[in-house]
Amino acid sequence: MTTEAQQFASDNYAGICPDAWAAMEAANHGHAPAYGDDHWTNSAANAFRTLFETDCEVFFAFNGTAANSLALAALCQSYHSVICSAAAHVETDECGAPEFFSNGSKLLVAQSEDGKLTPAAVRAVATSRSDIHFPKPRVVTITQPTETGQVYTVEEVQALSSTCRELGLKLHMDGARFAHAVATLGCDPADITWRAGVDVLCFGGTKNGMAVGEAVLFFDRALAQDFDYRCKQAGQLASKMRFLAAPWVGMLENGAWLRNAAHANACAQRLAGQIEGLPGIELMFPVEANGVFVRAPDAVLEGLRARGWRFYTFIGGGARFMFAWDADPARVDQLAADIRAVSATTALAA
Repeated sequence: MTTEAQQFASDNYAGICPDAWAAMEAANHGHAPAYGDDHWTNSAANAFRTLFETDCEVFFAFNGTAANSLALAALCQSYHSVICSAAAHVETDECGAPEFFSNGSKLLVAQSEDGKLTPAAVRAVATSRSDIHFPKPRVVTITQPTETGQVYTVEEVQALSSTCRELGLKLHMDGARFAHAVATLGCDPADITWRAGVDVLCFGGTKNGMAVGEAVLFFDRALAQDFDYRCKQAGQLASKMRFLAAPWVGMLENGAWLRNAAHANACAQRLAGQIEGLPGIELMFPVEANGVFVRAPDAVLEGLRARGWRFYTFIGGGARFMFAWDADPARVDQLAADIRAVSATTALAA
């Protein structure tokens, strides 16, 4: 057991939630068929079909980079392109994996102040060129919530989908924190996915209480042809697949996936409510999911580091605080108190 104080630099810092842990422990009894031919994998896939109220194809991968990259590769030929936000994880944080697994499909970047794509931005990129010398647009990928913590509404996803259909494009959703978006919107998962026109969703478990694991859901089953071979070739077909699948059973069947996300979101709101309006402190984006982005003078950020706080400053230069399923409200309050104290000290020194 670690004795280190809880940090909010990333929701990847958190351990495994009890529901996922209990399901893994239950799956650890006895033997089971390998490579996904087991009860747990079948149960997890059916749990997704129940949750989304549709007969989707379901696959399990170890992490988000593999899930996103293989899903996009399934939608593209090497001469195609994928339209994404300039802040998209597939563009900034996956080491070229989407291009690698698609044998070269190019990412076409649209600029966005808040990380969201708009129908106008998609149209501008998709119609900028149509000659044979330029990679043909094939897919739009959106992150829900965005890398800046913004949540696409049902209407926004529908509008993007409508534009995609008009332009002959497929719509992929990177849902690394999909549960947090559902918790914010209070909608059915189907409402912001297949009912809104999403073709493929990568549903994240790692950032919501699991040790590892993402699920790739093809709502258009025809697009999943041979996807199992892609997973195998990419090293994503777990021989003991039950240990990737079982945590999903624990998370989905009793609603832990949504409770975990709602708690994380509430902790983000808790911090934002205590620091908004402090001298020199600015919330860079509206707090809509489980992340808080804070712009502050360098002296404030250094003062927080000196008090032992860890955080990243890779988006816009501000400090990012991410809250997980196990975020301790008392520890959130301590962070807020330290921000207030350092902010006041810095203001007096100025």
